[in-house]
Amino acid sequence: MGITLRVAVLVLSCCAVGAQAFQHRVHTLESQVGGDDRCWSELNSSMERMHRRMASVEPSGNSDVDFAAQMLPHHQAAIDMARTELLCGTDPALHRLAQEIITEQQSEIEVMQLWVKHR
Repeated sequence: MGITLRVAVLVLSCCAVGAQAFQHRVHTLESQVGGDDRCWSELNSSMERMHRRMASVEPSGNSDVDFAAQMLPHHQAAIDMARTELLCGTDPALHRLAQEIITEQQSEIEVMQLWVKHR
């Protein structure tokens, strides 16, 4: 094989490898953007569910009952959003915060549910 042919084969091989690497990078970026869209959508869905649930609460005439009824969906939304952060986020500090939110808000939900049940 002559030197010109060897150079041509080498150049074409480099182009093919470069094209594959470029395609892989594009696919990776598309996946990340799609993931971000999915995560953003899930955060918004959590908020929309919370607003629907809170808006469906009828006033009872008792501030304590109304407080618990409004806070339950509020806390659940916080848990749902924190779970989305754990699935989609990458920052270690926010992951710790999200885990703390889940633990604390779940505990407070249980307290409010017990209060409503024994009221």
